[in-house]
Amino acid sequence: ITLVISISSVCWAIKDKALILYFSFDSAKGKTVEDLTGNKHDGTLSNVDIIKDPVKIGNGALQVEDANGGMTVETFKELEEYQDNTFVFWLYFTAGSNGSWSQIVAKLAPGSDRSPGVWINPGGTGIHYRYNPGNMGFGQIGPGGEGSNFDLKKWYHIACVKKSATQDMYINGEKKGTTGVPAKHSQGPEKLYVGKSPSYRAATFIIDDL
Repeated sequence: ITLVISISSVCWAIKDKALILYFSFDSAKGKTVEDLTGNKHDGTLSNVDIIKDPVKIGNGALQVEDANGGMTVETFKELEEYQDNTFVFWLYFTAGSNGSWSQIVAKLAPGSDRSPGVWINPGGTGIHYRYNPGNMGFGQIGPGGEGSNFDLKKWYHIACVKKSATQDMYINGEKKGTTGVPAKHSQGPEKLYVGKSPSYRAATFIIDDL
């Protein structure tokens, strides 16, 4: 199952049966961001804004500045069951490390906050991308591979692919690392979070076309 695919053509995305969520972040209706797959698994915003600049794709992007800001998606069958999956998005850090583990994206499951969990490290902007059981995955991956950081105020295309027990990270279309993950990771009924999650503050970033 492909979890998330980023594509600039909304019409194509809606017709892709492998796609279970797609957010362009071009606009919001009050606190609601439409899931453009047409499956009505919309996101709910809290302490965040849809902005018009800087934007990478389309007419808007989601800006997360508040430590308690983010978007939540309520649980649904496909979100509770996927194993092989791909998360794809554009990412733009507006501030660096704040000294804390800070959330970018998290899919929770009963007893797990990493199905997957995606953070920046307390000491930098490298991405910590992990699965349970075993807390397996990337430790601090960036444009230079493991142990590197992302520059501020620069767009990066992120695509992380989990297939069976292998995880590949692509940044701007180039593979930057491969690591082991659980072939069958924790799953079950729980929400998807962008930014603030129940256990972690939000990182400071802009995300587009998730």
